[in-house]
Amino acid sequence: MTGYGRAVLQLPAKKVTIEIKSLNSKNLDLNTRMPGYYKEKDIEVRKKLAKFLIRGKVDFSIYVEMTAEETQTAINQPVVAKYIEELQEISDGERVDFLKIAINLPDALKTIREEFNEEEWKEISAGIDTAIAQIVQYRKDEAFSLEADFKERIANIQKYLAEIEKLDEERLAHVKSRLRKAIDELKVTIDENRFEQELIYYLEKLDINEEKVRLANHLDYFLKELSNEKSDGKKLGFIVQEIGREINTTGSKSNFATMQQVVVQMKNELEKIKEQVLNIL
Repeated sequence: MTGYGRAVLQLPAKKVTIEIKSLNSKNLDLNTRMPGYYKEKDIEVRKKLAKFLIRGKVDFSIYVEMTAEETQTAINQPVVAKYIEELQEISDGERVDFLKIAINLPDALKTIREEFNEEEWKEISAGIDTAIAQIVQYRKDEAFSLEADFKERIANIQKYLAEIEKLDEERLAHVKSRLRKAIDELKVTIDENRFEQELIYYLEKLDINEEKVRLANHLDYFLKELSNEKSDGKKLGFIVQEIGREINTTGSKSNFATMQQVVVQMKNELEKIKEQVLNIL
């Protein structure tokens, strides 16, 4: 959801710069900044941004730079005239000298408030459309690179899952051997039938077949949703959570250092997916 769009307009008396910046966010968080005389269009702008940007922390700004010779400040003639009149009452002197004093007194100057211009806004609205088109294209370009990265990460996890499949038989043999060695070191006589029953119970608790099947399904589901034309970032996030749950359970049940090392590699790939999945609408 990160992106940037900008449009610059040269109007008869001013230069208008429109900027839109977007960062990752679970929902749409809009912040708009514009001169007061455009504030009546704030809701219209927000609706337009929400329609095209959907999610993200979005900062929208309109900057205005006056370029004409016109000034926004004028002499407040009634106030200045009143000052001069009062100065003449308390002191003798030339009127021009009193004017120099009066012009520096409070409220001698007034700011002319610029009024909203509908025709001017039409050009600004077109500029907003240009900036939105830029940020949307920016997001699309980023999406293509993210898609390639996601596919690579998922492929890596699938490769590690295949390694776990190969290690599983070795793991179970290792567990049996370790238990047998522990009993032999105790130098006690055991009932072999009871030992086999306890071993089967123990191995059932360490069984990861269901986790492997669910993990494989979640990985396929993620790729399926990723290729969907209307990919849902929140949905992908939920699938990533399920992938993480199966990887964690596999690691906790593995009880085999070699397999746990592979699980760590899977977690590493998944963390990189988690960091970027927030960027998907």
